[in-house]
Amino acid sequence: MKTLADNLCGHGGIKHGFFGSRGGVSSGIYESLNCGLGSKDEADDVRENRARVAGDLGVASSQLISPWQIHSASALIVDEPWCEGGRQGAVERPKLDALVTKTPGLAIGILTADCAPVLFCDPRAGVIGAAHAGWRGAVGGVLDDVVEKMCSIGARKEDIFATVGPAISPEIYEVGDEFRDHFLADHPGNERFFVKPAGAKKVHFDLQAYAQHRLERAGLIHAAIIKHCTFTRESQYFSFRRSQKNKQLDYGRQISAIVIG
Repeated sequence: MKTLADNLCGHGGIKHGFFGSRGGVSSGIYESLNCGLGSKDEADDVRENRARVAGDLGVASSQLISPWQIHSASALIVDEPWCEGGRQGAVERPKLDALVTKTPGLAIGILTADCAPVLFCDPRAGVIGAAHAGWRGAVGGVLDDVVEKMCSIGARKEDIFATVGPAISPEIYEVGDEFRDHFLADHPGNERFFVKPAGAKKVHFDLQAYAQHRLERAGLIHAAIIKHCTFTRESQYFSFRRSQKNKQLDYGRQISAIVIG
């Protein structure tokens, strides 16, 4: 049902999980732990799936929150939940791609289906973060913004642990020359994240390695990767690209979440 990151474990009071596609109630193309509020799955099934994730983390379902993701480079410091429908009192589900908190019992999550989820914690300061790092957000600086926001509420870069979770692998992630040029314009050294396998017509991109590089460039010394490919591990993860290959009209989303107990 979930994968744990070695460098996020063993920090008293902090729970996390990179949850896959198993252990839920959804059916069909969403089987079974689809946590995507924006999917076309049955809303009650999605709510039940998210409640199961919250329960695994030891919190009420209302305490598990995730933003309305838009492939931005922005993170938000949060200290209270919003409801799944978008509103709870004056709190509206924000449109951005990362959350940071130091509020105990507030579980922050990110949805993915090939993009890279990244979870953060500073156990000394009691500050956590979660980011959705698609290629646009990663090159735009979403991971840098998480680190900046965490430090603004007491974290220190040398004390932050971060893990890049399951995502599409470079063996699968075929991209165009225009995509590659975008990264090279940002920094010529980004060439090392592109490969052209024998017989391939296009170059392939290593999103996870690039995300780890951005974490290290932001000043983190504790940055790791879980090298699971969401596309090839069909029985474990949802994948947008796989859904396209199979000509499906929609796809499930897995959640990666973290909480201070």
